[in-house]
Amino acid sequence: MGRKSLKEARKKEIIKVFYSLARKNGLENTSIAKIAAKMEINPSLIIHYFQTREDLVYGLVDYILDKYKLIYKVSATNAKDSRKALLEILGNIFSKKWNTLFDDGLFYGCYAMAFRDPKVRDLYKKLLDSLREMLIGHIEQCRADGVLDIDDVETAADNIFVLIDGAYFYLSLITDKEAYEQRLAKYRQQALSILHLTEASEVAG
Repeated sequence: MGRKSLKEARKKEIIKVFYSLARKNGLENTSIAKIAAKMEINPSLIIHYFQTREDLVYGLVDYILDKYKLIYKVSATNAKDSRKALLEILGNIFSKKWNTLFDDGLFYGCYAMAFRDPKVRDLYKKLLDSLREMLIGHIEQCRADGVLDIDDVETAADNIFVLIDGAYFYLSLITDKEAYEQRLAKYRQQALSILHLTEASEVAG
């Protein structure tokens, strides 16, 4: 393993600890000193890789956004079937998998930074644009394969993105598990309706 690979591995290790502490204590309460204490290393070593706390936060945002991409990953089983691939993605988006991958408080804490930090805003926009294009690609493939009857693919993808954004912000405020599950199922069905898909049972829950 080269020096660059070792450096990247070390940076990722630091970011993972930062993420873990920020989930527990909040982004604003997680300092370089606390990360170093958790890792049992000197704070200067963290500063060697991330010159400022701001750089560390950018690394955290990148890490969170990389986790976001996993929601859109299609299993090898469904990769060759465009309809099943699209249903799997929708199933992942509107399922417990979202909560497994994300901490709402930390996710929206970083998201809020996009309104005042141009670099964070650019990171979020690039990711969301790429995910939107990915979704458009899956919808286009379904249409090309004759399994989806959609006239305006881009509008359908945009409507699903708007639904996701609003749905998860609202769901993050719900504490009742049963109410949460009911809302999640409802939003998932709305996404299927946008695409004129009716067999919700095929979507992973």
